Amino acid sequence: MNTAVGIEEIILEPILPQHRAAGALPNLFILGDSTVKSYTFDEAPMSGWGQIIGSMFNQHKVSVTNYSMGGRSFKNAYTEGRLNDILLSGSIGDYVFIQFGHNDENADEFRRYGRGSTEAMYENYLKEVYLPAIQARGMIPVLVTPMSRIKGNASPGYIYENSFKSRKFVDILKRVADESGVTLIDLNSESLKYYNEIGVEAITALFMSIEAGETPGKTNDGSYANGHPSKKIDGTHFKEALAKQFSRMIVTELVEQGATGDSTAASITAYLKGNVKHAALTGNWDKVFPEITNDTTTGEAAYYRNQIEKLIQLGVMGKDRQGNFKPDTEMTVAEFTRSISKLMKVERSDLAYYPKGKLSRETMGAILYDVYQVKFANKPKYMTDYNGTAVVPGDPGYDFNLDPGARGAMYYPLVSWQQLVDTADISPFLISKVKSAYELGLIRSEVGIARGQMVNGTELEPKAIVTREKAAKALYFMWVLEHGVNAENHVSSLK
Repeated sequence: MNTAVGIEEIILEPILPQHRAAGALPNLFILGDSTVKSYTFDEAPMSGWGQIIGSMFNQHKVSVTNYSMGGRSFKNAYTEGRLNDILLSGSIGDYVFIQFGHNDENADEFRRYGRGSTEAMYENYLKEVYLPAIQARGMIPVLVTPMSRIKGNASPGYIYENSFKSRKFVDILKRVADESGVTLIDLNSESLKYYNEIGVEAITALFMSIEAGETPGKTNDGSYANGHPSKKIDGTHFKEALAKQFSRMIVTELVEQGATGDSTAASITAYLKGNVKHAALTGNWDKVFPEITNDTTTGEAAYYRNQIEKLIQLGVMGKDRQGNFKPDTEMTVAEFTRSISKLMKVERSDLAYYPKGKLSRETMGAILYDVYQVKFANKPKYMTDYNGTAVVPGDPGYDFNLDPGARGAMYYPLVSWQQLVDTADISPFLISKVKSAYELGLIRSEVGIARGQMVNGTELEPKAIVTREKAAKALYFMWVLEHGVNAENHVSSLK
């Protein structure tokens, strides 16, 4: 039958703003890009401020939901329906934090998530789509200016300036917020103050500058285990230690604006935990972030700040009464076995046969292998799933003489055991465990490696004594290795 079918009429009816159900908590939604999103363990140590800031609010007073996702701009967060999800799930009186700009700068039409925005488009999305839609639903927008990118290869003494120069999105956000009476958090300006306060060495360490043996995680180009596979210092994305600082900046501005008459900021401030509000008022964040030390926040001593703060936060390592970690102090066998036993939940008696005294690299390697044997019945996915097409040790056709750069961004050491030049120096009763630890990627050369490069060294230095910061590096690697690749990386304490 050739019956004609048509549509006689389409009726569009507005969905009325919804009132919050009795007893339901108000919502604080967060919408942004990769610098805001929540990350899983396979991406460690990358973090976004939206992953951290929820812990600063009293969860009995407000529900915090992060809708942010990497690669998104004003345009594709709208076309994908992320904004729409918030509009339909939120209630009158809910809050929506918005930060976009990094991906709006992109001019490549064929990029993974498409071209970004011109300044006119950026302002149009803001004024004609986001703000009116949110306000029409009875919700309250809060604009956040995007933090500045950094120059990954900056030299000591470099002064950071606002990276949004070609497209002045930060200026547009400020102007629109002022014209429309919307609360604005100027994270861009605060980020620059902090970068220049702690200096190039320290801030570079807090961005995604990765060296061999720092993390078993991955990026789109492959495993991080041998250094950053993109062979760069990523000046856009950052580690958890910096995400905490961005969260601190945002909360502090909210409290300050609330105290000077901004009713939106004051209302949001009422949902903060008491100690967080006190910290924002006084500038003393010791009770909120007790893991921050006095001697690993600036200069070269901040090189492993992210690992150090995580291990202190987990209660695995500590600082002295003066608040110092002493990163260059030599580690003892007793402290290392105590730390890794607590971190990985293994019996200290399983590691009791190692002699007391200073921790050598060969002893650390053997201990790491013992713990691995106890904890892992099968190789974790970091070792098996994130190697692309690279041929790894033990596979047919593996050639340890092959140029490391030709093997791909794989997890396993680029330099084989046979290529190491000092394995004869390893104690005979430890060599089997150390070899196994090396081939599993649990211990790697510390000679000749550098952040922003995918490179391994050929010296294992078995007799060298391990410093506390290098011990923190090894412990952090094992901690990530233990977690499921798709588990959300918001762990702040050991169960």
